[in-house]
Amino acid sequence: MTTGIDELATASSAVRARAHRLTVIFCFIAIYIVWGSTYLAIRYAVETIPPLYTAGTRHLIAGGILLAWCLLKGLRPTAAQIRASVVIGFFFFLIGHGSLHWAETRVPSGLASLLIATEPIFVFLLTSAANRRWKMNAPLLAGALLGLGGVALLMGRSVLASSPGMFTGAVAVLVGAFSWSVGIIYSRRSHLSGSPLLLSALSLLAGSGMLLAAGSIAGEWRGFSLHQVTARSWWALAYLIAFGSIVTFTAYNWLLEHYSPTLVATHTYVNPIVAVLLGWLFAGEAITLNLLLAAGLVIVAVILVDRGMTRLGAAGH
Repeated sequence: MTTGIDELATASSAVRARAHRLTVIFCFIAIYIVWGSTYLAIRYAVETIPPLYTAGTRHLIAGGILLAWCLLKGLRPTAAQIRASVVIGFFFFLIGHGSLHWAETRVPSGLASLLIATEPIFVFLLTSAANRRWKMNAPLLAGALLGLGGVALLMGRSVLASSPGMFTGAVAVLVGAFSWSVGIIYSRRSHLSGSPLLLSALSLLAGSGMLLAAGSIAGEWRGFSLHQVTARSWWALAYLIAFGSIVTFTAYNWLLEHYSPTLVATHTYVNPIVAVLLGWLFAGEAITLNLLLAAGLVIVAVILVDRGMTRLGAAGH
């Protein structure tokens, strides 16, 4: 009898482990591949929809759907979760996504994704500052220097050689990457427990309110009409809502609860590859030798930063 119970327990444990592995694989595919495709979708959406309104509408609908789902499951937010969601909504969505959507009216989607790829470097610097411990090793130093070199190459040739508006847009993308990194550190240090689905819904809704308000203050409503929105922009917005926000951000929050922020941030060295290829295939964005060299520098940089952080973690244990 005991043997039978043990066998059932072992089988149940194996099923749970398999389900966990499948969840991990699905979540990493979402943040690696799907998030990489959202750069092109953003470009298409902001062609005929004002950028802050695009981001705000995207997150309002996605957050509303997720919150309704949570309420149906009997989940209720705590005051601490609501307060934290406002902070996360500010860093992730108002500054992080607001600047990205605005910038993609000026810079190619592939270039934007490469600049966003600096995020793991920002995460490392901010984590060190928050912990007041500046530990360094060879991969971290090399990664930081290569990352800076890649960004300098992008800003110096791909951006400055173009229009002044592209330089401003590129700076906005970097500001957004820094803000997103601040949000990552805050979300990890807030130690909030609860459903990743609920936390995603609250953060999306908080961010959407700020984005729509910012868009209105900026005057995006002037001269805008729904009749001018093309079918491509509508489809892009729908894709961003369903996959870019609901699926991917929920997966992202789940991963942040189970893995280190630096590991989760490694999606930024897969996203550029996906984004650059899609921009080239579907939007006719040029892939120059300078862009390929900068892309190589940035991607190698974040891989080195990830390895350096892993070594620091192993040494700490």
